[in-house]
Amino acid sequence: MEGVNVLFIVIAFVLGVGLCAVANAVVLKRKQKRILAEAEEKGEILKKEKLLQAKEKFLQMKSEYDKNVAERNSNLSRNENRVKQKETELNRKMEEIQRKNNELGILKENLNSQLQVVSRKQSEMDKLQAQQIKKLEVMAGLSAEDAKAQLIDSLRDEAKSEALSQIKDVINEAKLTANKEAQKIVIETIQRTATEHAIENTVSVFNLENEEIKGRIIGREGRNIRALESLTGVEIIIDDSPDAIILSGFDPVRREIARLSLHKLVTDGRIHPARIEEVVAKTQKQIEQEIMETGKRTCIDLGILNMSNELTRLIGKMKYRSSYGQNLLQHARETANLCATMASELGLNPKIAKRAGLLHDIGKVPDNEPELPHAILGMKLAEKYKESPEVCNAIGAHHDEIEMTNLISPIVQVCDAISGARPGARREVVEAYINRLNNLESLALSYPGVVKTYAIQAGRELRVIVGADKVSDDQACQLSLDLSKKIQEEMTYPGQIKITVIRETRAVNYAK
Repeated sequence: MEGVNVLFIVIAFVLGVGLCAVANAVVLKRKQKRILAEAEEKGEILKKEKLLQAKEKFLQMKSEYDKNVAERNSNLSRNENRVKQKETELNRKMEEIQRKNNELGILKENLNSQLQVVSRKQSEMDKLQAQQIKKLEVMAGLSAEDAKAQLIDSLRDEAKSEALSQIKDVINEAKLTANKEAQKIVIETIQRTATEHAIENTVSVFNLENEEIKGRIIGREGRNIRALESLTGVEIIIDDSPDAIILSGFDPVRREIARLSLHKLVTDGRIHPARIEEVVAKTQKQIEQEIMETGKRTCIDLGILNMSNELTRLIGKMKYRSSYGQNLLQHARETANLCATMASELGLNPKIAKRAGLLHDIGKVPDNEPELPHAILGMKLAEKYKESPEVCNAIGAHHDEIEMTNLISPIVQVCDAISGARPGARREVVEAYINRLNNLESLALSYPGVVKTYAIQAGRELRVIVGADKVSDDQACQLSLDLSKKIQEEMTYPGQIKITVIRETRAVNYAK
């Protein structure tokens, strides 16, 4: 019985194992089918995606191809139009050349015919000239060769006499030149002690307490010194000189304004472009007041009354001017006193003479200096401010520009010569130098758009400030070129002159 049970157990086990195997086989088969179905589905999806990508790539390539073809066609069309235009232009030029060739042919024919006419007339003229020469020979009883010889002899005698006359003039001129050169040598010998006079007339020295102030005056990237030079028109030289700055400029008023402005800035300690502009403006007003005070004090010292304010101001400006190296105010005062003394000796009115002597060089110091002799300009100023006819005539006639009409005029002329002719009183070199710089600045001011001009570095540089709203950058470059050409054509100067045109824009507003 136990054996049968075991047998049943074995058979049941075998059947269970078989059934499990069959069930596993069925499950495995179903899984395989499901995996195959999923793989087929994914393959279809991947196939569709690849087809879409290929189609997009194809469309993109087709679009680029169409674009390239269109661009190539456009370039071909443009090139074709350009070739057609050039062909048309070439045909037009060929027609123009052909037309000009035809015109030249016609002109050549006309010229040949005119030459033939001229040649025929020339031959006729030669025949007539030969006939006239024969008639003249018969009438004069001389042959053409004899007449030519006589003419040559007469011309030779005339040339000899003219040459002798010219030699005599040259000798006389040489004598005069020798006298002038001798006088010049004597004057220069006397003036040996005043060799630094020109430097004193063009240079001022500003002393500093220490070297650190130089850096503050220069400013960051040179802004302060450029602003000061632009506003005053004076060149500021900062070198290795200990505790000193050199102010260089031919106009003493500008140098004084620059010196006083520097003194105020250094004392105050605030040095920047806006402050510099404010201080320079105040200093200019202060100098104007000092000029007026100087004029009034001069008139009071000389006992001259009822002088107009403008003439008083011009008299004060004489303090900052020089005539051939001689201070103009000192020269005018000296001439006034000499005129008064001489008029008293001759029994004339010394007050009128003194007034004329003081005002005789007033034409050298006006603000705007027209191209007139200073004597004529001074006379016009005196007439404008209601001076007496005797004074006006004495001013205008002291260099013989007009005729003298009263006895005061020759007195002023003589006293002016006495004051200026003494040894060491004047130096012509300085006057010529200052006139050259004035002419240089006036030449630049004649151009439109120019606001200010400054001749610096002893006339070796001309700075021209133009209005930003009137002159463009290109026009500024052209202005610099035109100025250089005009200076070369119209002026005489040593070395070379640098022309710098400055154009800047400022925006200013006020917060209230």
